[in-house]
This record gives sequence, C-alpha cells and structure tokens, in this order.
Amino acid sequence: MRFLPPDDPRVRATVLAIADELTVDELVRRYETKSTDDGLNGEEGTFAICSFWLVSALTEIREHIRARRLCERVLSFASALGLYAEEIDPVTGRHLGNFPQAFTHLALINAVIHIIRAESEQTPPTSWPS
Repeated sequence: MRFLPPDDPRVRATVLAIADELTVDELVRRYETKSTDDGLNGEEGTFAICSFWLVSALTEIREHIRARRLCERVLSFASALGLYAEEIDPVTGRHLGNFPQAFTHLALINAVIHIIRAESEQTPPTSWPS
C-alpha cells in the first residue's frame, strides 16, 4: 500500500516473513492455522488473493525473480475457464470456497501489472527465467 517506502527494512522483513512463514508450497495462508484457534474444524486452503498480494509485495521490495516464480505458480492453478476460487488446496490444486472469487481476480491483475512494470523497468539479469 506504500504507506512506507519499499526499501524500509520493516517492509522488507514483513514481506519476507510472510513468504517464509505463512506459506505452504509458496502459496499464502491467511494465518498460521496450527497455532490459531479460529473455531473451525479441519484445515484451510491457501488464499489465492493473499498469494497474488505477495507477488505484488515481492515486486515492491525488488524480489523480482521470486515474485515472477510465485505468480507463475499461482497462475498454474487457474480453472479450465481461467478463473480462481477463494482458496486453493496447495497439494491437489483443488479450488475451495467461493467460486469464482472476484477479489482474487483483482489481485491477479494487480500482481501481473507489478510483474510487467518490473520487467519493463530493468535489464533482466542473466538468471532471469525465460
């Protein structure tokens, strides 16, 4: 949201903590389900909107390769119609929750715009994925 500059160490640390601690196979959970009593039984899927938000946040802190890799991973879970549910089971790819989820699609558009802008503003390093 840019309330702090992306080069602020607190922003970078927060984004990387989310990427490292709130993910299952790179996809983002809303919260740590094993240590949070939300009153619900069973496991939750990962949230597609949160995963696309992480793509945008990684791009903001200049983690472009990681952002693109995550974006491609989340995009790979699209339904046959190119749509997304609210949640994705990271193991099976099964869509869970509300379908289609409009807010997820807005986050998808924003994430892809972040990737496009990042790639157009810099010369790709030799390790940039093709």
